[in-house]
Amino acid sequence: MKKLFAALTVGMVLATPAFATDHLVVYSAGPKPLSSGLAKAFEAKTGIKVDMFEATAGKIMARYEAEKANPQVDVIISAAWADAISLDQAGELLPYHSANAANVPAALQTPNYVAQGAAALAIAYNPKSGLPAPTRWSDLTQPTYKDQVTMPDPAKSGSSLTLVQGLVAKDETAAWKLFEGLAANQTLVPGPNNAAMNPVLQGAKGVVFGAVDYLVIGAKAKGESIEVVYPKDGTVLAPRPMMIIKTSQHQEAAKQFIDFALSEEGQKLVADEFILPARTDIQAKRPGWNDLSIIDFNEAAAAASAAATKAKFAAIMMK
Repeated sequence: MKKLFAALTVGMVLATPAFATDHLVVYSAGPKPLSSGLAKAFEAKTGIKVDMFEATAGKIMARYEAEKANPQVDVIISAAWADAISLDQAGELLPYHSANAANVPAALQTPNYVAQGAAALAIAYNPKSGLPAPTRWSDLTQPTYKDQVTMPDPAKSGSSLTLVQGLVAKDETAAWKLFEGLAANQTLVPGPNNAAMNPVLQGAKGVVFGAVDYLVIGAKAKGESIEVVYPKDGTVLAPRPMMIIKTSQHQEAAKQFIDFALSEEGQKLVADEFILPARTDIQAKRPGWNDLSIIDFNEAAAAASAAATKAKFAAIMMK
């Protein structure tokens, strides 16, 4: 009987990994100082060890897909709201609503995922380039900017994809004509966000079309010759969704992590990286909710056609 009881006890322990709370695996689409800062602060507060994988949104989603036969991740923080929509529609997310989301706008939360914060897509301009300061997206199709513009690749940058989707949703004909103009102007599409911004910081190029604004603000704060321009014709907000994967082996710890990321302490860490905090009661260190002209669009519909959008962009820009 003692052996049977011991065996049953071991079986119960092995059968309930979803409730273990001493370990957590998080995949985050950066920025690295925020990812590591949240992990360290959460570990200090809860004693729960965080294994953090930080990469671009494209890479963390590719890793998640590659591991589906043997799921590893508990929480994903992406730079693309469309990733959360797609996983939610596929039934792969664990429903959870944090009490700390009370001051998060309704548009930035659902029963199954919530924004950590948000960025706006903008034009990054190097004033030392000698180029005139642009004011609209279409300015960058003018001959003055020929061979001087870079843009993140929507296939490798979730935020860049969001911008393309927003512009297409606003005026599809005008948007694709805009990208044709950028292609004719020899716009460079080198890869993810940093790959697009580095040539401008180094002076090899003059302007980024669709820069993530917090990266530009952060670079300027470090003394770089760079300015952020929010186009007069509107821009797109790129929320950063946090989601618990349904196959998580540490669901209670995952819920605690979401709670912490939305706590006052967690949201101040978000603000410190010049990202717009999800909570409207936390002071931003950059233009806030009421300072931006945002293009609203149906992100669920955009997510459904994301593959087609990326393919059309590539056909135009990668000739």
